[in-house]
Amino acid sequence: MHFTDAKGILTGSGGSFGMNIYRGCSHGCIYCDSRSRCYQFTHPFEDIEVKQNAPELLERALRSKRKKAMIGTGSMSDPYMHCEEQLRLTRRCLEIILQYGFGAAIQTKSDRILQDIDLLDAINREAKCVVQMTLTTYDDDLCRLIEPNVCNTKRRIEVLAEMQKRGIPTVVWLTPILPFINDTEENVRSILQACIDTGVKGVICFDMGVTLREGDREYFYAALDRHWPGLKQKYIERYGNDYNVPSPNAKALMALFRDMCRSAGVMYKPDDCFEYMSTLPEKYKQLSIFDL
Repeated sequence: MHFTDAKGILTGSGGSFGMNIYRGCSHGCIYCDSRSRCYQFTHPFEDIEVKQNAPELLERALRSKRKKAMIGTGSMSDPYMHCEEQLRLTRRCLEIILQYGFGAAIQTKSDRILQDIDLLDAINREAKCVVQMTLTTYDDDLCRLIEPNVCNTKRRIEVLAEMQKRGIPTVVWLTPILPFINDTEENVRSILQACIDTGVKGVICFDMGVTLREGDREYFYAALDRHWPGLKQKYIERYGNDYNVPSPNAKALMALFRDMCRSAGVMYKPDDCFEYMSTLPEKYKQLSIFDL
């Protein structure tokens, strides 16, 4: 990893903002869109860029905002990569979010988020906190192939359960569903049932498939050659250089997804999930006679 001083940390406006404390990732997920060349990395993806002044920038930004909002992180780089164990920049940013009364929406694949559950709990009690967890396959052996350097699916489900015990709402990203790899009814049904049993608030799934573009496509194909010889050629013949790579089973799997979520009362429309995660409710303190 290497360190840099960023010029700014927050993006967005209005009711919610986003931030990325790190740039790059050490999880090694074979499908990662953040590897795409359009993001113009000037360093190897695994050489994590650390925005060492992120807490100072965040405090300066939040101090100047009159209206509270949700602060999201994890959309491009996981805030709980291996380096967070040592640096704790995510924790320091959460402390600032709590201090200034803002909400947090955190996306991760890592059980390292449990080391900050005290702060997440406090933020949720004072404002709002939503924990988002990515689940791709219920098969832990397969998980080790497609997401090799991060905890397995069963452990992530345990993390969701721990959040539920604290009353911290959770949202699951059911993505990507890789054609000919994890695009089975058994896999999707097992993940969704675990989500329902754990009490997640919503599940985000745009489609049953994956997106590939220059940069991440090559990395993905190299992984196919290592673990599933011959599958790369099947992808090339079927999809060419398409950005959207849907599963042949997409229609049936999406119907299963919608039916299971509707029956369980779980949010499943992406717009509903995003609105929930980006909305910080107004909280009013009712004065008692002792406050007058």
